[in-house]
Amino acid sequence: MKRISYRVVKLILPSLHWCLSRLLVSFFILRLRKNRINRILGSIMMKNLSKLLLAIFVSSFAFNSYAGNVQPDELIKQTSEKVLSALEQNKEKYDSRPEEIFKLVNDIILPHLDFRAMSKLALGKNWRKANDEQQIRFTEAFKTMLIRTYSKSLTEYAGQEIEFLPYRPPAEGKRTTKVKTVINQGTGPDIPIIYSLRIKNNIWKVYDIKIDGISLVTNYRNSFASDIRKVGIDGLINKLLAKSSDKQNKA
Repeated sequence: MKRISYRVVKLILPSLHWCLSRLLVSFFILRLRKNRINRILGSIMMKNLSKLLLAIFVSSFAFNSYAGNVQPDELIKQTSEKVLSALEQNKEKYDSRPEEIFKLVNDIILPHLDFRAMSKLALGKNWRKANDEQQIRFTEAFKTMLIRTYSKSLTEYAGQEIEFLPYRPPAEGKRTTKVKTVINQGTGPDIPIIYSLRIKNNIWKVYDIKIDGISLVTNYRNSFASDIRKVGIDGLINKLLAKSSDKQNKA
């Protein structure tokens, strides 16, 4: 079993509070079991959740343009070191010029996320109800919201150990795979993380993450569905854009 230590980032998620409906806030409370969803309603572990989410986004999304024949687990290890190194070396610049963080995210992370697949998962059945234009607009709004949210906190560091479990390559012809890791907290229970990837144009892209069995992307679904019932798909899109704009103005 391979073991690797990374510095991960504390994340503050005020702009996601409305859409998560506090469903993600308790990933660090205890192992989620039968009452998993109810436990997520707690709010006292926001800081620990922030560390976990940034560990996920940095270590699993930051792929360089490697060919698909490089194993996904190796991609995660190799490129996460480069991203964290860049953050550490340019900390003062990122502190004083947060727009540079957005550029880092756009240049390194953005090209390697399958945002269309993530958007379909987040909207669920409402994706099929949206027309082509709405699907495009929602995907862009969702992408912008995530970028603005996770970029802002990339200048603060914490320590955490990520353990990579043995990787099983996909069978020949299969275009999806999973990379399994465990977040070793030291003072709390271990948190299993599963990254779901699929190959597209010979490049592996992330389309979902499961934290102790809970899908990070599909956890938006209930909140988005609620907003769609109230204001429609266009209203949800406008709400996401407004949140992103507000975060940009405060940066």
